[in-house]
Amino acid sequence: MKQKTMFYCTECGNETPKWAGKCPACGAWNTIVEQPEVPKSASKAVGRTACGGISVRRACPVTELQADEEIRFPTGMGELDRVLGGGAVKGSLVLVGGAPGIGKSTLMLQICSKLCEFSKVLYVSGEESEHQLKLRARRLHVDSASLYVISETSLGDLLESVAAEKPDVLIVDSIQTLYNDALDSPAGSVSQVKDCTLALMQLAKGQGITVFVIGHVNKEGSIAGPKVLEHMVDCVLYFEGDQHTSYRILRAAKNRFGATNEIGVFEMRDEGLAEVENPSEMLLSGRPDDAPGTCVTCVMEGMRPVLAEIQALVVTSAGGNPRRTSNGFDYNRAAMLLAVLEKRGGLKVSACDAYLNIIGGLWLDEPAADLAAVVALASSYLDRPVPRDLVAIGEVGLTGELRTVNQLAQRISEVRRLGFTKCVVPAHRADSLRPPEGLRLIPVRNIGEAIRAALRQPE
Repeated sequence: MKQKTMFYCTECGNETPKWAGKCPACGAWNTIVEQPEVPKSASKAVGRTACGGISVRRACPVTELQADEEIRFPTGMGELDRVLGGGAVKGSLVLVGGAPGIGKSTLMLQICSKLCEFSKVLYVSGEESEHQLKLRARRLHVDSASLYVISETSLGDLLESVAAEKPDVLIVDSIQTLYNDALDSPAGSVSQVKDCTLALMQLAKGQGITVFVIGHVNKEGSIAGPKVLEHMVDCVLYFEGDQHTSYRILRAAKNRFGATNEIGVFEMRDEGLAEVENPSEMLLSGRPDDAPGTCVTCVMEGMRPVLAEIQALVVTSAGGNPRRTSNGFDYNRAAMLLAVLEKRGGLKVSACDAYLNIIGGLWLDEPAADLAAVVALASSYLDRPVPRDLVAIGEVGLTGELRTVNQLAQRISEVRRLGFTKCVVPAHRADSLRPPEGLRLIPVRNIGEAIRAALRQPE
């Protein structure tokens, strides 16, 4: 008898009875794949096992529910706690994604050192043997009798290990290697990832176990598997960075227990990941002296002000169509700023190739970096350096005017703390600000005034 099959969308996880070029739910093209149909009895059996038995629950009024605050506990790494919203939450399901070799497993094994001081941790690896885990734990100086490790890929055996050891924290590395024996599809398929994640979610909610799940990303940069996977978990963390550089950025894409705009910065060393408590100093290290085409700005990453360096290169175009390239800066916004710079700033950049680059792997997506980008472009075009102790903060409009940005007082405090003495800000907010001692505010109304002030051009 031929086994029944079902079609799934790899982007949103929607099920459809037949193949289609376009997903009827999310509208994505070429994302429908065929998988064997999941037996309903198998899914129910896994769910019952994960919850620790069959139980009938009734609905109750919201007034009868307990309103206790969520129980948070530190993971031992302040940068990770910051991204999680103050620490891990008991009974939560956290998904940590990133490219292979970026440091996901290293981060998870390192936090075990602190977690084992007050809890029992079970580390399940489907990619490494127990011997390999021991060697990596020795290199990371992780040695605790409360840390239990097992190399397992079967969901049923994993649930039996959890029932036997009764851990407080469960780490699964990775979700793509886990499979349910009741399903005929291979590990890593849409149906397997959905079913295994559902079982882990029921385990976390039913028994109050904090579960960390590691997931690989595909070539598009999203978690491999259905998009519904990210909707099932409580928190989605992305580990970003270039494998050829030592710095890593941990960013929250979803967090039911905290903000999603916080970042954590780490440095990969021989002994593991080290926290970078002051990322501004890291991002500004090695900045050249008296070099045209560079300007510093201050952006907000959550509640943390971060100073970033914007580099620009403007050269005469050799061909008929000038080239525009941006790295770490929105391409369309960079093109808009170049147009404003020519129309309102009087610089003929339309016939030039323009390149924008953000140092350190940051992605600047807030308007506060507009003014620094314009100043860096003008500095490169005029071949005049920006003073090393100057910072530019402000949003640029299409008429060349400068608009204010939020949390400006907190930004200028960070600017002064790192040793800068001059800061270019929008004029209509300068009167209401009280700059720290040693910092001089330069109020400007448009990009023309900003360029003259930053590059010391005469009126």
